[in-house]
Amino acid sequence: MPEPLKNSYNEQYIARLANALESHQLSFKRKAFTASVFDGDWQGRELKARMGHIRECLHRHINLPFKEALDVLLPAAKDFGGYEAMFFPEYIEVYGQQHWQQSMDGLALLTQYSSSEFAVRPFIQQDTERMMGQMLRWTEHENEHVRRLASEGCRPRLPWANALPAFKQNPEPVMPILTQLRTDDSLYVRRSVANNLNDIAKDNPQVVLDWAKQYHGQSPLTDWLIKHGSRTLLKRAHPQALALFGFGDVSRIAVSDFQLAANKASIGGELEFAFQLSASARPLGKLRIEYAIDYMKANGRLARKLFKVAEADYAQTQVEFQRRQSFRPMSTRKHYPGLHRLAVVVNGVELAQQEFDLLA
Repeated sequence: MPEPLKNSYNEQYIARLANALESHQLSFKRKAFTASVFDGDWQGRELKARMGHIRECLHRHINLPFKEALDVLLPAAKDFGGYEAMFFPEYIEVYGQQHWQQSMDGLALLTQYSSSEFAVRPFIQQDTERMMGQMLRWTEHENEHVRRLASEGCRPRLPWANALPAFKQNPEPVMPILTQLRTDDSLYVRRSVANNLNDIAKDNPQVVLDWAKQYHGQSPLTDWLIKHGSRTLLKRAHPQALALFGFGDVSRIAVSDFQLAANKASIGGELEFAFQLSASARPLGKLRIEYAIDYMKANGRLARKLFKVAEADYAQTQVEFQRRQSFRPMSTRKHYPGLHRLAVVVNGVELAQQEFDLLA
């Protein structure tokens, strides 16, 4: 089992941090700082709580006004990266709200070592117009991490962060940033744009569809991110999204030889199945092929989960698929015994289904 990320903040990490800070502030008391980090409540803190605690200890032991504190923190941060180092931008998030320009410069620098994607969000909420103007300027930054921050930081539903309700309701302030970055040279940046689009599609599908129709077909770079950003719309079989990518009518497609290896499976085991798609007279054409599992939930109701099988433009009139579905317990899904269903879905349309029992 992998080591919990919270354990990255071990004695060696904190000692290295203390030494780095002392090299930029001679009066810094590294032993007192280390002792304050590993206090009596340390073992009970999870990752985010440990991160916040380290940030509080930094503030207490550097003990300088914000601008002077940055003169210590920013050069020290260059030796730390990854998710673990996000207490540096969190410092600006918490203590820099009244020091706009210093905070903006600091966040742009720090995101190049870890990420400022969480730290920019309170600034968006404090002064949306000013902050979105700043993020639009970041779209032209020479560093890809700063350009990514412009998109990632304003995602309405950024994972592990507080949502931005105003952008869930009206994402229009976000769209100029995504437009500016739609042909960015960096896949790292374009992937963030796609994820932002996918966030927006969950609450405002028409905004994404209108934007996609405007820019689809202009550049292979943009076409890729539009497709990736439309994944929720495609899973929901939104007609306009399916049509945009050429997934048409499936009334002439038939499912045959749809077979389950058994009519029951066990929690912790697998279920093998196979099916065939065929079309008469002419090729199958462009298809998005999925299968759906209708899982039994704790309340006795079924909840559907879609799994992608293939996506291609088929020149043949017949194609076969074999798959297996695992029912191993997962942190993201708990299995319950009872009647389940497995369905074949093509271009968003369910064409066939069979039931099976999942046993404890």
